[in-house]
Amino acid sequence: MRRQAREAVLRSLYRHEYLPSSPDDLVNDEEPGEIAFAHALLAGVHAHQAEIDSIIDRRALGWGLDRLPMVDRNILRLALYELLYTDTPPEVVINEAVELAKAYGTDQAPAVINGILDRVWKERDVNPTMG
Repeated sequence: MRRQAREAVLRSLYRHEYLPSSPDDLVNDEEPGEIAFAHALLAGVHAHQAEIDSIIDRRALGWGLDRLPMVDRNILRLALYELLYTDTPPEVVINEAVELAKAYGTDQAPAVINGILDRVWKERDVNPTMG
C-alpha cells in the first residue's frame, strides 16, 4: 500500500510541474491506498523542496538539477524527503526509490538514484546536521 502511495505522490509531483492545480488535488485524484501517508509525503516534499533541490544539485555530479530528467528528479525529491525527514528506515527508502526508478525512470535512473541516496545517507550518518 505504501508503494502505491509513493507512486501517487510521484505522479502528482510530475503533473504539478505542468498543471497549475494544487498538489493535494492531484494526489486526491490518485486515490492511493494510504491517502494520509501520500498527503504527508507530498506536503513534506513541497515544504522542503528548496533544501532538497540543493542537495540533489550538489550530489548529481555532472548533471545538476536542471539536467536530470523530470521523473528522476521527482523520485529523488520524494526519496530525499523521506530519507531526511521521516522515520522510514533508510534501506526501505532507497529500495523503494530504486523500484520507482526501474518502473518510471530512465535507463540510468536506478543507478543514479541509488548512488545519490546512498551518498546522502552515509554523509548524514557522519554528519547528522548535513543538508
